[in-house]
Amino acid sequence: MQDLLYLVHRIPYPPNKGDKIRSYHLLKYLSAHFRVHLGCFIDDAGDRQYIPKLAAMCASTCFIDHHMLGARLRSLGGLFSGTAMSVAYYRDATLQAWVRQHLASGKFGHALAFSGPMAQYLQPPPGSAKLRRVIDFVDVDSEKWCQFALTKWWPLAQLYRHEGRQLLEYERTVAQQFDAATFVSRAEAALFQQRAPHLARAPEFFSNGVDAAFFSPEQAHANPYPDGARVLVFTGAMDYWPNIDAVSWFAAQVLPALRAQFPRLCLYIVGTRPAAAVKALAQLPGVCVTGAVPDIRPYLAHASLAVAPLRFARGIQNKVLEAMAMEKTVVASPQALEGISAVPGLELVLADGADAFIGQLARLLQAGSEHGIGAAARKRVLQDYCWEKNLESVGALLGLQQQLVPLREQRA
Repeated sequence: MQDLLYLVHRIPYPPNKGDKIRSYHLLKYLSAHFRVHLGCFIDDAGDRQYIPKLAAMCASTCFIDHHMLGARLRSLGGLFSGTAMSVAYYRDATLQAWVRQHLASGKFGHALAFSGPMAQYLQPPPGSAKLRRVIDFVDVDSEKWCQFALTKWWPLAQLYRHEGRQLLEYERTVAQQFDAATFVSRAEAALFQQRAPHLARAPEFFSNGVDAAFFSPEQAHANPYPDGARVLVFTGAMDYWPNIDAVSWFAAQVLPALRAQFPRLCLYIVGTRPAAAVKALAQLPGVCVTGAVPDIRPYLAHASLAVAPLRFARGIQNKVLEAMAMEKTVVASPQALEGISAVPGLELVLADGADAFIGQLARLLQAGSEHGIGAAARKRVLQDYCWEKNLESVGALLGLQQQLVPLREQRA
């Protein structure tokens, strides 16, 4: 096996949120083909318990505690120095020294940076010309900042637009310098190509997968809901602003009208670290905020429907794929469906705006489970969202399987 440097902005375990799911499965794949040297940050002290598990998968590791206050101060420094704040946020001298020491050994032929800011540790280009560098941007993060700017007043709107511009310039530079750049979906890759039209090599994409054996409707789970309740469930990290916005909007604009028709209907918000705005929603009739739970599968299994009313989103929503894998009918906004190959009306339900959500959810609640969308949804997941299959294109980019055609071309 050859040695590979794998740099991740957040410890890739446990796989309980979008970026960790992708980075962990990447680590599993890479460790089967390389001696992996993992460098990453830990932003939650509770995640330190997983260090031994990850260390057992790697040839060497470097875990850096990421303190919020220091990171924010570095971001401000980036603002005044002309550096994207997102890049400065993840700047650390100890990790940089660890990377340089490893690369100086001359034994590394491959490096993979997960998320744009981690590419800074591989710049300027190391002296070893043989090092093949791949960047998995996952999403076009610069576009996310531009979206956020549309929802804010001055001066935050101006600050977010500035960050979007600075980060896009950084992303363009990284994509031009690295041997390959990947994204989570065809839509994200196409968007980046529009934003960076002069790249020598077009960006690739490889989709996320789902552990369909773990998220299986055939497994029995105790019902976590009150007897007789009809439940709409939303899952996700509840300190993430797009998720906060989604449930706040849904609880205010959609749920009251539905409860007028279905008095025992409840919205369960299931996810880690709920922000204060999310906790406050529990004061509303029919809203329950669980916080972190040991297993989200019981909440999916016994829900009447899953909802994904995101108004701001990039990439692929794992919450949608996991619910589909468990044969749940998902009612989702167009933003939540970006990059997902399911057919609206057959494998999930599309709703754009409050009236559409109210109408579609009322129709489905009245129909029960007779529409067959859940079963079709799981078939779609089994067909298109297998980690082993989707990660083959990463192997090709790293030179493992040169005979494979990248997924971007296979699905063109």
